[in-house]
Amino acid sequence: MLTPPRTVVRREAGLYALERALQRRGFRHVAGADEAGRGACAGPLVAAAAVLPEGRRGEIDGLADSKLLTPASRERVYADVVDRALAYAVVVIPAEEVDARGLHVCNLAAMRRALASLTTRPEYVLTDGFGVDGLGVPGLAVWKGDRVAACVAAASVLAKVTRDRLMVELDGVYPAYGFAEHKGYITPEHSAALREHGPCREHRFSYVNVAAVSGRDGRPPRARRPGGHAPDEPMERSWASGGTVGVALGEQPRPPTPVGEDVAMEGGVR
Repeated sequence: MLTPPRTVVRREAGLYALERALQRRGFRHVAGADEAGRGACAGPLVAAAAVLPEGRRGEIDGLADSKLLTPASRERVYADVVDRALAYAVVVIPAEEVDARGLHVCNLAAMRRALASLTTRPEYVLTDGFGVDGLGVPGLAVWKGDRVAACVAAASVLAKVTRDRLMVELDGVYPAYGFAEHKGYITPEHSAALREHGPCREHRFSYVNVAAVSGRDGRPPRARRPGGHAPDEPMERSWASGGTVGVALGEQPRPPTPVGEDVAMEGGVR
């Protein structure tokens, strides 16, 4: 039996090369999945999936890894992805669920849920970094996929913009922490606010830096939420269920980054 020739896609071939190669092999609908908020110690985790059209309509001007775009560019690309995508889905997991289920579990579950929610069934799935099983279609985990595959980059923009909007909304509920500026990541300003005010219920208590200021000597129950911190905090606040990953209890938190969230936040030092 003859085996099909191996397809080699080089990174320098561009953002659309991997999807085009898969489409030439008969996989017309290629979905990408990514998440936002993996390195944050507060706020929800957000995962997204997207299927872009074949051909020129699927080529979105300025599409790139969301971390490389300015806020204004992300908003513009977000609107274009929503307008052009054959299908897209966004899933949100609240901090409480991350504490209860664990970060990696939530990450994979959210991407799986986002992919399963697509109205156009994908024939092949590309994910950023982590393989996702149980999809019923072939897939590939791509290292730095949001810089390699257009559909993954589109998903990264959907997740990032959605999460940023949620964090701006949370800033109005918990103004003491500066969520609108750092989006829940571990900046010097956020760390100072945590030390001064303690954590609110939107913080992730399974993260070592939050646990350290929670009064539990770094060993909080995974599902613990504060019964009340400030008199004006609405303790009933929660997000709809949805997914992602971060700095978990037992790992060491990353050193605070001195730059703005648009340059250096999502999951590592930029």
